[in-house]
Amino acid sequence: MAVTPTFPSRENLGRLRFRPLDIGVGIAVLLLVYIIVRVGAGARAPAHPSTTINLAPSNLPYYAVRSLLRMFIALFFAYAFSLSYAYVAARSRRWRRVLIPALDILQSVPVLGFLAITVTFFVALFPGSELGFECASIFAVFTSQAWNITFSFYHSLISQPSEFDEASKLMGLSRWKRFWTIDVPGGAIGLVWNGMMSFGGSWFFLTASEFIAVTVGTKTRHYTLPGVGSYVGVAEREGKLGYVIYGIITMIIIILVVNFFFWRPLVAYVEKFRVEQSESDQKARSFILDLLHRSSWPAVIGRGRQALARPVNQFMGRATGLDQLRLEGHAARRRTADLAFVVAVTLVLVYGLYSMIAFVATGSAGLAVFSTTFYDGFLTFLRVVVVVVVSSAIWVPVGVWIGFNPRVAQFMQPIVQVLASFPANFIFPFAIVIFLDIGLSLNYGAILLMALGTQWYVLFNVIAGASAVPSDLKEAMDNLGVRGWNRWRRFILPSIFPAYVTGAITAAGGAWNATIVAEYVTYNKHTLVAKGLGSFIALNTGNLPALFAGLLVMSIYVTGLNALLWRRLYRLAETKFALA
Repeated sequence: MAVTPTFPSRENLGRLRFRPLDIGVGIAVLLLVYIIVRVGAGARAPAHPSTTINLAPSNLPYYAVRSLLRMFIALFFAYAFSLSYAYVAARSRRWRRVLIPALDILQSVPVLGFLAITVTFFVALFPGSELGFECASIFAVFTSQAWNITFSFYHSLISQPSEFDEASKLMGLSRWKRFWTIDVPGGAIGLVWNGMMSFGGSWFFLTASEFIAVTVGTKTRHYTLPGVGSYVGVAEREGKLGYVIYGIITMIIIILVVNFFFWRPLVAYVEKFRVEQSESDQKARSFILDLLHRSSWPAVIGRGRQALARPVNQFMGRATGLDQLRLEGHAARRRTADLAFVVAVTLVLVYGLYSMIAFVATGSAGLAVFSTTFYDGFLTFLRVVVVVVVSSAIWVPVGVWIGFNPRVAQFMQPIVQVLASFPANFIFPFAIVIFLDIGLSLNYGAILLMALGTQWYVLFNVIAGASAVPSDLKEAMDNLGVRGWNRWRRFILPSIFPAYVTGAITAAGGAWNATIVAEYVTYNKHTLVAKGLGSFIALNTGNLPALFAGLLVMSIYVTGLNALLWRRLYRLAETKFALA
């Protein structure tokens, strides 16, 4: 892996001769900017309560662009959040104790929970404008993307080879320079694959994020934002399966286009950051990336980027200081600071917990609601365990096969992307028809619906982990004749273990999140309800005391699982199975 990655290469920086290809690339970029500006202007329209949108198929291209714009804005903020949050958690022993458990809780809070709490803030921020609802929708999509990317980058930081740490100190890099030349490139493969998974997973919650309910006093007003998710949601509610199929076809086309123009070039580009002694003869390729390499635009942009980056790097280098200087002071002072930090955090948590319980007590059921939520939470917990165990058994071998074979990955990437991005709730109407026909209770069917939306976290993380295994280690295993179960036990499983732990954690969090749409399903006046915490939250979206009781109990389950299982697996991945 290059210590100082550059894009474009130094040879390309000196080439400024324009050709027809450059004109085509420039026109394509201008058209993209024009589409974004025109479509984004619709977000400034006045807001009017509505529960439906025009289902004419001719409107689907416009709806598709509106949904894509929301998802890419959310993805930008998800990456910005993940890089900063994971860095602080990995580099600060003190903050790690708070940020990682908080991240576990955040990724498990259902999207509708975030919407119910934040929509009032965004609507007040932009009164009378659709922009407030757009911000609320983007924030909901952000919450379905950020946590997986953050876990991936955090794990790449804590399992970083010690040689990188030594090289940074020997070269006298600032913390800012080390972040962009060692930390981010070291986690680039995981960032791209988990970004792809998060982007695909956000389709699952697109329908929920484009239907927004605002409660003022005793009145609840519903707003429907134009998009593919709301299109399918309205078609489902009205029982028009033909229009549901139109929405599904549109979504598949979008996934393939985004994969071709965005994700595949990124997958091919981050191959340069693989840590290995010998270069693999099989590499991911991208037609779009090859076009950009042959164009002169990267050279022009590269020169501009260098001119802008130089003063920024100098300022941030002085501000962050040298990487070799440690923030920890004297041991006694450090213990005093740790004690003060623990006391401060404990006081804040106790006060917040007391305030929340007092608020829950104002509800119609009082504190007795907790007996219901804890029982419902246990039933949902059992479903989450089944989803994670079954997903691991199925997708770990498949992910290793794809990640260890770049040619297979090149072929399978769009297929896996479509499968992972396909929103399970889009096919819930068909599932309800089948469940009603065979008499299957949603208490068991919810497990399948949850798995459809969360199993891909395991697959994508295992693919990312297997793809990052150095080629020289694979060649060494081949030369030593290590085969069969012995190869899995001594090489494959230890190599992918850190990535698998990240995938299992995010799959568990995604399963908790998916319960809100998997345990309460409605189609054409038919409603199926599974006993569990997700259905409890879905039924009490407008009842804030009960809603907070459900979210609090879900946080307790997630935090307990984190303390008993995931934290120990993280420590094992960091100390025993890190590639160093």
